[in-house]
Amino acid sequence: MKYSINMLLWTDNATGELYLPVMERLRKMGYDGIELPIFDPQPEKYAALGRALDSLGLERTAVAISTPDANPISPDPAIRKAAIVNLKKVLDCCVASGSQLMVGPIYAALGQFSGRGPTPDEWRWGVDTIRSVAEYARQVGVGLALEPLNRFEIYLLNTAEDGARFAREVAIPGCGTLYDTFHAHIEEKNVTKALRNASGTLKHVHVSECDRSTPGSGQVNWADTFAALKEIQYDGWLTIEAFGTAMPSVATATKIWRKMYQDEDQLARDGLAFMKRMSAA
Repeated sequence: MKYSINMLLWTDNATGELYLPVMERLRKMGYDGIELPIFDPQPEKYAALGRALDSLGLERTAVAISTPDANPISPDPAIRKAAIVNLKKVLDCCVASGSQLMVGPIYAALGQFSGRGPTPDEWRWGVDTIRSVAEYARQVGVGLALEPLNRFEIYLLNTAEDGARFAREVAIPGCGTLYDTFHAHIEEKNVTKALRNASGTLKHVHVSECDRSTPGSGQVNWADTFAALKEIQYDGWLTIEAFGTAMPSVATATKIWRKMYQDEDQLARDGLAFMKRMSAA
């Protein structure tokens, strides 16, 4: 098991030198890696960041989203093509930064709703679009982990079972799923069953509390979650995904209006200790 934290707790753009002191502190705390948000894909900036992270000894994964103007499930073929182009650019940034895995709800536009559930056409368009992206990811040596979200943020994939079926239909080696404890807390009736459903495709886990603050401080069923991860013999990344008020753009997107922890370093320290304690139990 390796331990990581998403840089979205601090910023939606980790390039440049501003956040290198944060990353250095995370390494000293005992983190194995960090997760980089890639929302403005410029490979040259991520190459410089990758070199800096190499010097710190931090591994990395990357998180990305799809937007309405590059929506993999749009009825407009031009918009679906734009999704492929954008996600390939993100993968180029992954290569440049040394990120081993690209994760997130990349299969549909975040926050865009049709007023109904997914149609067979939308499902097919999503699978076909992500298959093209996954084939490119395989060529450049980056894995994919598709993240089901709760019904208030997206409507194509909401459960671990949805994600596993979608990944199986994409059917490209290296393309799997992500299990996020925050979204599962909303959507799954039984976390053990959910993780069993995901086990054949599971490539990444987001450790996220019910209020997206310090893991272990809320109502997520952590005992069953960690027991199920052991049962299915998951040994990949455990990545804290928490949000706060440090970045107005992130706070607005995640609907965080109040601070629910002392400071970001406290959350990172306590969250890492919690993950290690639960993994060892």
